Amino acid sequence: MTDLVLALDIGGTKLAAGLVDRDGSVVRVAQEPTPTDDPERTWAAVARAVDEALAGEQVAGVGIACAGPVDLVAGTASPINVPCWQGFPLVDRVSALLPGLPVELAGDGPCMAYGEHWAGAGRDCGDMVGLVVSTGVGGGLVVGGELLLGRTGNAGHIGHVVVEDDGEPCTCGGRGCAETVAGGPRMVAWARRQGWQAPEGADAAHLAADALAGDEVAQVAFRRAGRAVGLAIVATAALCDLELAVVGGGVAQVGDLLLDPVRETVAAHARLSYLDGLRVEPARLGSRAGLVGAAALATSRLSGPPPA
Repeated sequence: MTDLVLALDIGGTKLAAGLVDRDGSVVRVAQEPTPTDDPERTWAAVARAVDEALAGEQVAGVGIACAGPVDLVAGTASPINVPCWQGFPLVDRVSALLPGLPVELAGDGPCMAYGEHWAGAGRDCGDMVGLVVSTGVGGGLVVGGELLLGRTGNAGHIGHVVVEDDGEPCTCGGRGCAETVAGGPRMVAWARRQGWQAPEGADAAHLAADALAGDEVAQVAFRRAGRAVGLAIVATAALCDLELAVVGGGVAQVGDLLLDPVRETVAAHARLSYLDGLRVEPARLGSRAGLVGAAALATSRLSGPPPA
């Protein structure tokens, strides 16, 4: 029996298919831009990536990381950033494309966490939260060495932990979620309201560059974001008895500019005895975390949880 599994990572900007071995190493990757205007065009891009990644290779199973929400009971995906896919029967379509193979689905945040647990910064940790701090703030939970998916598959969405009860309205319909403070576009909008001068179209990367160059408003924007992420981590760790938070995503690529205020906030608020030693670490797998986590899903289905 082959040791390879097929992993899919489907996001709003790009999608990827890859072959991953039993050690969590990505052997081959095919990538496509994600069409978002027509469901069949999106599916055709997935099918092309699968065909290119497989290149005739046999695999034992398939794992899918997809932007959410997902519905594990129905096997469907309704990604907010792929509006043409609402209730799309993703598991059924992949199963029809690769008949006879077991197919596992989870959200991209949970898969990031599972990937970092298997082969990244959380490799030796059984109880952790993984965060993706990017356009929004997503995440996933590993508890007792296993991925915690919840009733519908959307457990661990840490971006919607409330950190400002009178804060800005959120796309989820709530108010003051961590995502409203730490999501890249929200950081940029806040900084502009405070007088940050930047060209039209400037994004979080521009904001980070200005912060590193000494711009005070940009620096405060990252301190606010780090505090929001830190508060969400503390709340989640207290609820789930965690020992590690792994922070990845595009905004988190600025390193200590974000992680320093995250760690300061965790140190100030994680005062319960069982949270002593709660750590915050940068993600190690980068853009491949979703693929590795999707592969871990497939591997878990085949032979139990992947080795820690």
